[in-house]
Amino acid sequence: MSDHGFHVHGPHDHEIEHVAEHGSHDPSAGTIAVATAIIATVGALFSYMGGATQANAGLYKNNAAIKKTEASNQWNFYQAKSNKQNLAELATVIAPEDKRAGYKDEVERYKKEKADIKLAAEKLEAESKDWDEQSDAQMHVHHRWAQATTALQISIALAAMALLTKRRWLQWGMYGVAGLGTLLGVAAALHH
Repeated sequence: MSDHGFHVHGPHDHEIEHVAEHGSHDPSAGTIAVATAIIATVGALFSYMGGATQANAGLYKNNAAIKKTEASNQWNFYQAKSNKQNLAELATVIAPEDKRAGYKDEVERYKKEKADIKLAAEKLEAESKDWDEQSDAQMHVHHRWAQATTALQISIALAAMALLTKRRWLQWGMYGVAGLGTLLGVAAALHH
């Protein structure tokens, strides 16, 4: 009702007023309403889990990038040691005979340092790969949660149409799509 006494009915207002005044003759209306509330609650939980797995995937991807950067730093350090080793090897050839032994010692020291650096870099690369794989797995689970949530949202829409049109096939469609959404949610919970 507006301030000027002009009243416009929505398309479903008459049906709602009729049910309020005379009660519903459709015994399934209450069942659909309760089922819709349950589906909405489960959908909210699925949506939360979808968001959580997406956030985890982002965090894991960030950790992978950090480890990749640390590995790159180690490989740069390795390259610097290789350059110094190459200079020391050159010095063993062109330096006076009495200084060559010192350069040979440097070459051996750089070889050992490079071996340690290489191990550290390879370890960081493996950690980066592991974080990437965990991120990918979380995104897979996120997609399952999103599919489950979408199916439950569709079932809620079917419930509304079933209530408004009183079509039994829409009601069964609602239950079928809700069942599919629940199965997708179970698959997500089991990480498949």
